[in-house]
Order: sequence, then structure tokens, then C-alpha cells
Amino acid sequence: MERKNANNWSIAKKILTHALIYMVLIIMTVFILYPLLWVIGTSFDPINNLGRTSIIPQDATLANYVRLIQDTKYLNWYRNTGYIAVMTMVFSVLVNTLTAFVFARFRFRGRKTGMLAAMILQTFPSFMGLTAIFMIALNFGMLDNLNMLVIVYVAGSIPMNIWLIRGNLQNLSKSIDEAAYIDGASKLQVFVKILLPLSIPVISFIALISFMVPWMDFMLPRYLIKSTDNQTLAVGLFNMSNPQDIQADLTAFCAGSILIAVPITILYMVFQRFLIVGLAAGANKGE
Repeated sequence: MERKNANNWSIAKKILTHALIYMVLIIMTVFILYPLLWVIGTSFDPINNLGRTSIIPQDATLANYVRLIQDTKYLNWYRNTGYIAVMTMVFSVLVNTLTAFVFARFRFRGRKTGMLAAMILQTFPSFMGLTAIFMIALNFGMLDNLNMLVIVYVAGSIPMNIWLIRGNLQNLSKSIDEAAYIDGASKLQVFVKILLPLSIPVISFIALISFMVPWMDFMLPRYLIKSTDNQTLAVGLFNMSNPQDIQADLTAFCAGSILIAVPITILYMVFQRFLIVGLAAGANKGE
């Protein structure tokens, strides 16, 4: 009898635990999805009003998207942001993979100190260097320059990314390199033809993150970009949604926010399997 009661209590406890887990997941899903659905609905609303109570708008229209493209410099902002994000992604992958390869496969004085410095740099918030970055851009005449943003984003990606890629490379046996060297391959050939193909998961992860950061960033473009022609999406949409401006086009702002999410959503759908694999691949920090 006692065993039966214990089994019943165990079953009831398991059911209660699963019920609580699903309840928490449902609540989290509602909190995440409701604002998203509300913004999507507002982007199709013909009335410029954020005080809607219904997710589904009445008389849905594409006029907000048309007005956004025709009456603002949205396409110019999109082009600027796309240029910054793509260039950052390309150069981040190039710089970080080469740097990580050097730290993973070569022995030289200051190697461990350099990796330690990279790890320490990750602990500082990015906004701490804004004043220094502004002065550097000012002294080199690169204020209001999209390439300055690319340089800063690439440099800022180095500390974390070299740890990830180096950890992945150190998980690959050095016997692969040695066999290639015996066959007459150079160090560059080993890196390009052998190690890079084996590191596709972590490199895809780095590429995705390197694209996403400048695509969504507001602080740095706001600080370094002054002209309206060079504005990025985040800055341009922020200026559209100025709460002190009674003429702010809030429905067009929501439409612009939805269009911002399209490239990120597509990239996540394509590379989602690399996100976890890429992080796990760089988890081992090696020697």
C-alpha cells in the first residue's frame, strides 16, 4: 500500500512539474510574441496611432510601407547599414580566423599574454571607449564615415571571436597539419584548404554575429554619424519616432522595424544549426 501511494505521489509530482514547465513556457511565449504581433499589426494600420487594443488592424493597408520608402530616406539607410554589416562580416571573419590560426598553431613569446589580454578586454562594456573612438575618428578625419564604423566593429569583435575560433582549431589534431606539410603544403595552404573547411560551423556563427551587431546597433552610429545621408537604420528610425514630435509617423516606424528584422530572420533560419555547434566548437580554450 505504501509503495502504491509512493508511486502515485511520484506520478502526480511528475505531472505537476511538467504542467508548471509548460505554463512558464506559455507565459514566456505570450510575452515575446504579443509585442511582435502588435508591431506587425500596427505596420498595416491605416491610422497613425499606437494606442491600438487589437492585434489585427481593421482595413489593413500597405500604405505605411509605401510612404516609408517614398517619403523618407529609408532605402538609403538600408543601403548604408547593409554596407556596414556586410563589410564587417567579411573582414571580421578574415581577421579573426587568421589571428586565431596564429595563436592556435604557432608558439611565440607573448602568446599567452596576448590571449589573456583578449579575454580581459571582453569584460569591459563597449560604451567605455566611445570618447576615445570619437577622438580617433576626429583626428583622422573619419567622422561621418561608414568605413570608420566598419573598422570599429571589426576591432571590437576580435577579443571574443579569436577565443572561439582558436578553441575550435585546437580541437583539430595537429597530425592533419603535419601530414599536409609532409606532402609539401605551405602554412597558408593548410589554413585555407584544410582548417577552414573543418571550421565552417564556428566561422558561420562568427559571420552571423558579425553581421547582426552593426545591423542592429544604435549607439555607435548615433555617436559618429552626423549627416542624414550616412545615417543607419537604427538612427533613422529613432528620429522618425521622436516622442516629442506630434507629427511622428509611428505606423511607418513600425513598418520600418519589420523590414529591419527580415535579413536577420532569414540568416537565423539558414544558419540556426550553426549557432549551438559554433559555440560548442569554441568552448575548449586549449592550452
